[in-house]
Amino acid sequence: MNRNDLRRVDMNLLVVFETMMHERSVTRVGEKLFLGQPTISAALGRLRQLFDDPLFIRVGRVMEPTARAEDIFANLTPALDGIAAAVSRCQSFEPGTSEATFHVGLSDDVEYALLPRLLRQLRKEAPNITLIVLRVDQQQMSQRLFNGEISLGISHTLDLPASARRKSLRTVRPMLLRADNRAEAVSLQEFCQRPHIVVSSVGNAADDTDQALSLSGRQRKVVLTVPQFSALPRLLAQSEMLAIVPDYVARAMALAQGIRAEAVPLPLPTRNLSMAWRGAAHNDVGQRWLRSRCQACLSTPVELQVVPKLSALRHSTQSWQAAY
Repeated sequence: MNRNDLRRVDMNLLVVFETMMHERSVTRVGEKLFLGQPTISAALGRLRQLFDDPLFIRVGRVMEPTARAEDIFANLTPALDGIAAAVSRCQSFEPGTSEATFHVGLSDDVEYALLPRLLRQLRKEAPNITLIVLRVDQQQMSQRLFNGEISLGISHTLDLPASARRKSLRTVRPMLLRADNRAEAVSLQEFCQRPHIVVSSVGNAADDTDQALSLSGRQRKVVLTVPQFSALPRLLAQSEMLAIVPDYVARAMALAQGIRAEAVPLPLPTRNLSMAWRGAAHNDVGQRWLRSRCQACLSTPVELQVVPKLSALRHSTQSWQAAY
């Protein structure tokens, strides 16, 4: 096919094809593209005629791609990314008047502690944009970027698609949360004796804290794991339980009455919070603006104050409130 033959190719058909490769379901493709099932079925018919191949064969409830479809997909994805990048460079973006929609993936800790701050900034500069937030963790980030479900993600990241970009935002330091009435900081011995809550999206009761304790022949008692951070303030309230959380989560939660944050009584490894985005969105003007705002809001380390005594709680809370 030469360039002139491209005139008979409907670009919308290629978008349907790519989405079907990801979703493997006519219903889900229709939901994602906001199109009716008859429209998707008609598009698949035209695609089969265009490529002279069945492309997708129903196997149970799933539409499995043929070998020809797999080959087309390998060549089509970078081509569509290049087209999207070229078109985006020609488009202007004015935050104050834009009605753009951005799909962003955030881990639970970022959503709880840092999204409110980011949203306040975005509402000031671009009051008409729509932010659609999907939950991601370090295992989900790569797939959601690859599938195009999100154009930008903020989390702890592992391996990413080859076309994705990544930027480190900040070092994350663990902090100790407590809600008891004792004035003294928690000692290492007390830390090991008191019950702990662990936040884990997959239900793991052991984490870096347990590995650090084992190096010195110690262990702690985990009595509860929960899948998200938002449950912690109520669970800790009026109890002897402890929790280890990222510094920015500790900062947000210590604003709640009775919740205190302090240094962990043993050295724990730090982690990096990263921002990742699709390569196709790298030069998009609106996406670049959004990434710059995320970096400005999230890259500054949080200066947490250790609260050794209850008498210092009110002053520290007021200081954090003013800063937040």
